[in-house]
Amino acid sequence: MRKFLTSIVTGTALAAILAGGALAQAVAPAPQPVPVVPAADPLPGTRALLDGYVTSGKMPGIVAAFGVGDKATIFLAAGKVGTGAGAAAAGPDSLWRVYSMTKPITAMAAMILIEDGKLKLDQPVSDILPAFKNMRVMDDANGSVDATHPAKAQITIRHLLTHTAGLGYDLGQPVTVKGSLLDRYRTLGINPAQVSRATELSFRTIRPATLQAFATKVAAQPLLTEPGAKWSYSIGLDVLAAVVEKAADMPFDKFVQTRLFDPLKMKSSYWRVPASEAGRFATNYAFLPGGDKTIPLDPAATSVYLDAPSFPYGGAGLVMSASDYDRFLHMLQNYGELDGVRVMKAETAKLAMSDLLPPGVIFGALPGGTGGTMNLRMGFGAGGSVILEDHEGSVGAGTYGWGGAAGTIAYVNPIKKLRGTVMVNYFPGEKWPVRAETTKAFLSDIAGYK
Repeated sequence: MRKFLTSIVTGTALAAILAGGALAQAVAPAPQPVPVVPAADPLPGTRALLDGYVTSGKMPGIVAAFGVGDKATIFLAAGKVGTGAGAAAAGPDSLWRVYSMTKPITAMAAMILIEDGKLKLDQPVSDILPAFKNMRVMDDANGSVDATHPAKAQITIRHLLTHTAGLGYDLGQPVTVKGSLLDRYRTLGINPAQVSRATELSFRTIRPATLQAFATKVAAQPLLTEPGAKWSYSIGLDVLAAVVEKAADMPFDKFVQTRLFDPLKMKSSYWRVPASEAGRFATNYAFLPGGDKTIPLDPAATSVYLDAPSFPYGGAGLVMSASDYDRFLHMLQNYGELDGVRVMKAETAKLAMSDLLPPGVIFGALPGGTGGTMNLRMGFGAGGSVILEDHEGSVGAGTYGWGGAAGTIAYVNPIKKLRGTVMVNYFPGEKWPVRAETTKAFLSDIAGYK
């Protein structure tokens, strides 16, 4: 497959939705003291960093939201949501494509159903979606789709949550499906995401029109590996969205709205951006190969996100504000509760943010080109990575989170009561080391306060 940006800029392939930098992990013992941050310009180093990104021309605008305990969220913003003369200033309520930062939200929707007793963590997916009952595995992941054998185990909910189902991805760098299976994915429109109107002209003609049709089409394809045998970045969270929809007996997007967005007062989270909100929507840019020049890949005023998607993409479909994503993280920081409203039990939240990988499976490396920071020991929880030990440059053991293809990142450490969200929109998301630099600046700013 051609390099990510070449494919995107020419509009010939969807090499865009690669998702995210991992920053995360399980919930360990007792909470630690929360740093006390002074009121006057509480994060001067972080603010200067963000301002520098804009004044140096690296990006038109950026917004960050940082939380320390239950103090008021600290919002930092610089620049505008686009390069045009009439572009609005970037701020807490600006709208950004979060791509794979959708995955933790889909995962928490599934965890709520586990709490409700409608799903079980190690339940076969075929109990909900019978098409997954008799899966086959390729004899050679790089070989023919016709050379397969029966899967030795059933795909479970745990596998979908942790990218260990044996599914692949044709949406990033690296592409985890190759050869004849990659051709099959592309022929059948197994590309659950959208990038621009140009790419959608071809993708919409072959992509399944509903979430259930998508899942059924996926079930008819062979797996790359045995279920539960290996971590491989995948469309697992998109299939999980179909599971949630069926188990809840409710459209997936309605379930997320009803059980997460509404109770958490997340009023700026959209699968489809209303035309009335286009003025606060960021334009997504693409860096041209070999330099720092950008082109508007998906201008906000004419964005493909102003149209209804083929179906709500559980792995990469949401547009959100920094304020809304911070509310989601704050709920996780509080183990399932925010502003007196509980959306899941504390034990459910703790389980979701723990290492859920099947026995013997290792999360050994981030997907290529995500811009994240790999720690010495990491695991994987419900839709996001988990940091298993303290390490310089990270928020530390107990941190759960994930990032998105267009440079966004979000993480929360309930033990240290710290959280962070950074919103930008450009491809490739790892063009600048924003994820690592903003985390380092944030930790430095609060380090001296006791």
